[in-house]
This record gives sequence, structure tokens and C-alpha cells, in this order.
Amino acid sequence: MKFSTVLLMVAPLIANAPPAQAQCDLAAPQTVSGAPQPPKSGDLAITGSLRARAYSWDWFIPTSGNNDYQYPGNIFRLNLCRIWHNTEWNVEFAVPFIFALPTNAVGTGPQQGALGFGSNYFSANNGRRNVAMVFPDQLYAKFKVAGNKDNTLQLGRFTFLDGTEITPQSDTLATLKRDRVAQRLIGDFGFSDVGRSFDGVHYSYSSPESRNLTVVAGVTTRGVFQVDGWGWNRAGFAYVAYTSDWGTGHHAADTRVFVIEYDDWRRVLKTDNQPPALQAANTGNIVINTFGGHSIHALDTDVGTIDLMVWGLGQTGRWGVQKQRSGALDTEAGFQPRTARLEPWIRGGYTWSSGDDNPVDNTHGTFFQLLPTPRPYARFPFFNMMNIEDIYGSVILRPNSKVTTRSDFHSLRLTSKNDLWYTGGGVFQPWTFGYTGRSTSGRRSLANLYDTSVEYRSNSKLTLTGYLGYAQGLAVMQQIYPKGKNGNLGYVEVLYRF
Repeated sequence: MKFSTVLLMVAPLIANAPPAQAQCDLAAPQTVSGAPQPPKSGDLAITGSLRARAYSWDWFIPTSGNNDYQYPGNIFRLNLCRIWHNTEWNVEFAVPFIFALPTNAVGTGPQQGALGFGSNYFSANNGRRNVAMVFPDQLYAKFKVAGNKDNTLQLGRFTFLDGTEITPQSDTLATLKRDRVAQRLIGDFGFSDVGRSFDGVHYSYSSPESRNLTVVAGVTTRGVFQVDGWGWNRAGFAYVAYTSDWGTGHHAADTRVFVIEYDDWRRVLKTDNQPPALQAANTGNIVINTFGGHSIHALDTDVGTIDLMVWGLGQTGRWGVQKQRSGALDTEAGFQPRTARLEPWIRGGYTWSSGDDNPVDNTHGTFFQLLPTPRPYARFPFFNMMNIEDIYGSVILRPNSKVTTRSDFHSLRLTSKNDLWYTGGGVFQPWTFGYTGRSTSGRRSLANLYDTSVEYRSNSKLTLTGYLGYAQGLAVMQQIYPKGKNGNLGYVEVLYRF
């Protein structure tokens, strides 16, 4: 992998931030030291961000096709926000611009397919190597209901991440929610150089007792890999969640229960393990009902902080003409010893999601991940949470207040040998299903993933990040990529807020 090329490519580039609308929020004004403060009523707040990354992909080696390539991916955001009495008006424009995409990053051997994200960007943008676009990724009005800043109704185009309804008072729980709970099922796919939003309605009520009721309904916009984010897709969701931040003394906890209905009424070929004839005939709508929740806990002791987490769900509904019956479970634990050196945080866990054992019956048993941001849970995103078993370990170190390092290990295998190896993060354009699947010919062992990232926060506006991941391919990769079963991904990122 030409990682030195990445370092050279990043030199002229600058960075990104989360959507700037956080600086102008009726319910949760920004209070970070050095960051722009919310405007007074009637004032216009202008904030924004610029993110630049330089990627180096070294996908598993195909029979033919380019698996080893580099390109820069960038996105600029400009946010205009005004609070007038009890209403927040917000418009945010996104400008993705991506250059030098690979033209032949598609494997021609059986099941080899797209060889990394470079191939996805190239194919989603009509085979162009250099692409750019301007579109509104947020355009909404948010109202205080009865003048209460904790009771809000939002209408228009917005971003939404499931699991972020409340920010816990505990720093440990707040970090866990951000990194290990949020956007497993619904997210903005913010890791991509385009992202996605939702057109719809978002209601939130927070009580003084740190309890929250959230109701969201929306249709997903185009984006993720397609730089034209103006339009939308014939797919959407309705989400209801009740969350409580609770605990006493040395014990802090955060618990949520939720229900989601997901609908996809596009007439596109579904990605599943059915034989081609049955797959082509299964043109009915997808309607999936998801019932689940999470509970995370932090316990302060004399020797350090112990954290525990459980997240799980079940799914019913229809997968075209088939019944949907599936589920997923994640359990994790961690420990932060009381030490002044490096501030270590050691974590581990196990993730399981159902696969489909019988491709010709009337039941679709593969857990369906809806509209997630896969990357937080697959930092080298050659897999997602569908038909997977993942034994996970992580070590986070903080040498000083500006530097954080994180090293992860994932032992990955498929739950069902009769199902597929899945990648992707859901709908992003009308004519593409959003997930891909590869047959593994009965193999289950996917890969061992080793990765490391380093983040340097220069100040409240500028952050530098580097990432390197190595996937040691096992039986599945050996079957599909016999010329080279190992893969690598590296990138460097400069992140700037204004």
C-alpha cells in the first residue's frame, strides 16, 4: 500500500466538523470553550467546516481490476442560522468534491465486485473521475412548543443519528453513546465525503429528570457516494424512542427503548441469498419493524471506572413476499484504571446478528441494518453488522490532553454459512439497493482486523487524524480473492471548524 502517497496528497488540504447547526440550537446551545456561541434572538450565525482526507486503498487482490489506488475526498459545509423569538431557522449547504477516482476498481472474478469506496464513488457518479456538487444537506425550522426550549418540533431537511437523544452527564457514558451506540440503525453516513439527510419531522421532549421522548419520521435523501444530494429516495422510516439518564452515587446509567418502522418501496433488486430466479421475482415492498433498546452503565470504584453495555433488537415484517424474522445483540465491557499516565481505557465485547440459513423458504432471516453509519463499528468498512459475529477488543490511550490513540482488534466470521458477506450502509440513490452481498461457498471465517488511529486536537477548531487498518483475510477471503486475501486501508485527515 502506497501510504507515503497519502502523506503527500494531504499537504494542501484542510478539514471538517460535524454539521455547524450545533452552534445555533434552541435546545442545546454550544458551550465549548473557544467555539462560536449561539446568536442572540434576531442575529444571524454563520459557521462552517471543511474536511479533507487523502485515502489509500489496498483492497483484497482480485483476479483482475485495480485494488490499490489513492484519491482525495473533501467536503465543505456552510451553515446559516437565525433564532427569532421561539423559532430557529437553519440552512446548511454541503459542497463535496472528490478527485482522481479509480476507473477500474471492480474485480471481474466471481463475487469480487467493488474494490473499496473509490469504486463506489466512481460508479455512483456516472463514471466520472472528478466530481463536485452543491446541495442543501439541512434546511429546516425548529419551533419551541409552548415556549419551552426542551419541547421542540423540527420540520424540513435535517440530520439524525439514533441513540443521541440525550447526552449523559457522565463523560464515560457520553463517549460510549457517541462511539458504541449512536447511528447503528439510522445515521448520516458522515464518514463518506457526501453524507445523507432526511426530509421529515423531528419532535423531542426532555423532562427535568433527564428523560426524553423523541419521535422522528423522514424520507432519506440521496448522497453517501452520489455527490448530487438534492433529491430523495422512495424509502423512509418512523422512529419512536424513550431514553432515561439515571443512576445514583457512583453508578451512572443511560437506558433507551425504541421502535422503528422502515419502508422501502423502490422496485430494485434486493440484496439477499435467494437464488437469482426467486430474487428477481421478489419485487414487493420492504416493511421492517424493529423493536429494541440499549442500557449502558458506568461504576466508579477506588481502582477505576468500570463500564457495561448491552444493545439488542428483534425484527418482524415483510421482505417483499418473504416474512422478516431477525435479530441482533451486542454486549461490551470496559475498564479505565485510575492512573495519571496515558489514561488507558480497555474495552471488549461480542456482537452477533442473525443470518439466513435457508435461501428458498418464505422467511428472510438476515438482520437488516436499515440506514446506519457503518464506519464507527467497522473502521475498515469491508463489513457491517449483517450476518456477522464479531469478537472485539480496543485500547484507548491519552498521552496528553491533545492526543488520543485507539487500537482495535476484530475477529470476524459469518453467522450463517448459507448467507452472504454483506457490505454497505443502506439506500443512497433510487436505482441502487445500498447493500452488496457476496456468496462465500459455505465458508464462515471472514477476517481478523487490526487497526490504529491517532487524533491530535490542536485547538477547538483544528484536528488532525491518521488511520491505518490491516485485514488478515481468512477462509471467505481466500475463496473470493485467491490471488491475495489480505487488505489495507489508510487515510490522513485535517479537520477545520470556523
